[in-house]
Amino acid sequence: MASTGGISDQLFVSVKLESPRLAELDLAPYLFGSHPVAGSGDLSKALPMERASAAVWELSCVVPSQHETLDFKFVLKPNDDSSRCIAEEGPNRSLGCRNNEVEMRAAVFKLDEENDVLECKVRVETEMLSPFDLAASWRAHQEYIQPSRVRGDHDVVMNAGLESSAKNGVTSGLEPDLEKYVVPTPNMGSGVVYAANLTENPRSLLHTGSSSNNDTKKGNLHNSVKGDASPNDHANTMKDATGGHAPSLEEQRAVFVDRGVGSPKFARPTNQTFSMSNIKLDSETKQGMPAAGGAVAAAAVADQMYGPKEDRKLAIVLVGLPARGKTFTAAKLTRYLRWLGHGTKHFNVGKYRRLKHGTNQTADFFRGDNREGVEARNEVAALAMEDMLSWMQEGGQVGIFDATNSTRRRRNMLMKMAEGKCKIIFLETICNDQDVLERNIRLKVQQSPDYAEQTDFEAGVRDFKERLAYYEKVYEPVEEGSYIKMIDMVSGNGGQLQINDISGYLPGRIVFFLVNCHLTPRPILLTRHGESLDNVRGRIGGDSSLSEAGELYSRKLASFVEKRLKSERIASIWTSTLQRTILTSHPIIGFPKIQWRALDEINAGVCDGMTYDEIKKIKPEDYESRRKDKLRYRYPRGESYLDVIQRLEPVIIELERQRAPVVVIAHQAVLRALYAYFADRPLEEVPNIEIPLHTIIEIQMGVAGVQEKRYKLMDAVNPTVAI
Repeated sequence: MASTGGISDQLFVSVKLESPRLAELDLAPYLFGSHPVAGSGDLSKALPMERASAAVWELSCVVPSQHETLDFKFVLKPNDDSSRCIAEEGPNRSLGCRNNEVEMRAAVFKLDEENDVLECKVRVETEMLSPFDLAASWRAHQEYIQPSRVRGDHDVVMNAGLESSAKNGVTSGLEPDLEKYVVPTPNMGSGVVYAANLTENPRSLLHTGSSSNNDTKKGNLHNSVKGDASPNDHANTMKDATGGHAPSLEEQRAVFVDRGVGSPKFARPTNQTFSMSNIKLDSETKQGMPAAGGAVAAAAVADQMYGPKEDRKLAIVLVGLPARGKTFTAAKLTRYLRWLGHGTKHFNVGKYRRLKHGTNQTADFFRGDNREGVEARNEVAALAMEDMLSWMQEGGQVGIFDATNSTRRRRNMLMKMAEGKCKIIFLETICNDQDVLERNIRLKVQQSPDYAEQTDFEAGVRDFKERLAYYEKVYEPVEEGSYIKMIDMVSGNGGQLQINDISGYLPGRIVFFLVNCHLTPRPILLTRHGESLDNVRGRIGGDSSLSEAGELYSRKLASFVEKRLKSERIASIWTSTLQRTILTSHPIIGFPKIQWRALDEINAGVCDGMTYDEIKKIKPEDYESRRKDKLRYRYPRGESYLDVIQRLEPVIIELERQRAPVVVIAHQAVLRALYAYFADRPLEEVPNIEIPLHTIIEIQMGVAGVQEKRYKLMDAVNPTVAI
């Protein structure tokens, strides 16, 4: 709002220079002139202009309204040699004291003696402002660098119009075939992988020692390990199959244990005086602590101090007939617990069986009256359980024991082995939907190594159904101990979840997670906001709006969403509460938009709005602390990556619960954490996961697990800040 030109008014001056060639030539524009602030005509003291977008630089200032006429010119300096100057050709420019004056004379620079000339567009605007106008602008600048363009927007926008983007003025130049934008996926494969193949390698059956698909030692939470294991792992290797003890059928009959595992106990301290300052965690307790913070850490400390020793370790023992989704559920739960920071491993007994007895076992091997087959299957189950318990003694927290475990005798054997070492919770999956079962059976035969050599697919299906019938004859539902029953929950038509004797923070989180899980196929699209002005400036945090390139991406994204989800009846768009994500979503129509504060960028605290060069100069200790441990480093009055993961748990639960596609438009640190969940990446890797600008990561959720596909709609004009 301009004033009428009072005695105390100030003249606001905005100078913009535009040329796409400047960046190509690695030149930066400066302004020098007759005023002392502009160098008093000295080229070496010229004022640098700030880059506002890919091809535009700007400089703004305020001068007294009754100033003398100022002369100025533009000068170009190479970024790598500021001593060399290329001054603007022609006469000096003059800045008077008139209100609402606009000058648009181009700036011409002679780059070399061979008449290579560079012409730049120039726009100089002046406006008389009152002190109150200046104060209001400064407050907005202090708050968000610039006034928000989305202030007043509702948190939920039901923008459900069906008109096309073309009718709404959205043009992006996007190719009709979206496959042209597909780029390689650097981290997670796009093909279907049999879930059991990703479980723990049976170290008690491998001569190479302690080998694991998912090593959970500190600093390497669950990286792939192939070939020979480390010396430390060899030192902890369990005795092999020849030295181990596999219980006979008679012994198994004698180990029926009627104990209520998981019942809560409160252990009072033996000392008369009780003080939090006196509590010291022993080495075993410290080893079992999760690599997390917030509620997870608080609950873990409470469980370690007050719970029985065996409750410090948790074994989730799957129960169910074949093709009921046990391995899928186990893999999903393993991924969730690892992401929260709990050391978790998935032990699949079928993998042990195939390694010890081969993959060519027919259905007869699984008959309940086949004594040799029963003993062989119980033997590998005992070996897997021994491996899991040994790993827990080395510091593991949660073991997922994946097998049919279809009889009380088998479950009692496992409970006896775990007695005094860990708390057991049985997780039984029950499915009565014949359509779902038929689909699961055919998928099993298609993917399982048991049928890799079967050339006749239908013969494999018949053999598997025969195996299933043998299991059904001896199957005994869980009625003992602590248990969770998932009944017809995979079909997407409701179902039931029954629990018995479940207590404690972690078991409660597991129940809540399982309530929201299902197998309904749907895509989840993850993308960063379009390039922002702070991306251009190299500043972290803030609430800046989009650059020109960012606005172009928002239109391309809208066109992409329209094409990709055109066959979907319902979908939703999720953004953070920061304007760069909301503005990116603006061109998208036809779907409701929901703002989540949990999706806001990592809080940089006192470093918000700074560049990393400024942090290194002003706060060198914080800069070095962050460099050493980016995962756990917390910005002063801000957040760490572990903090971000904790606040994102409700987002993960809701993404699991959703049955329709979701487009998540968020920020680099937030998407790193979300992507790590879907890709099952170690926490230590989260701060360094690549989430490029203007790229869409499609996560496909369904019965086959998680697959990824990436679409790159356009290049990022400016390098992004690695927050």
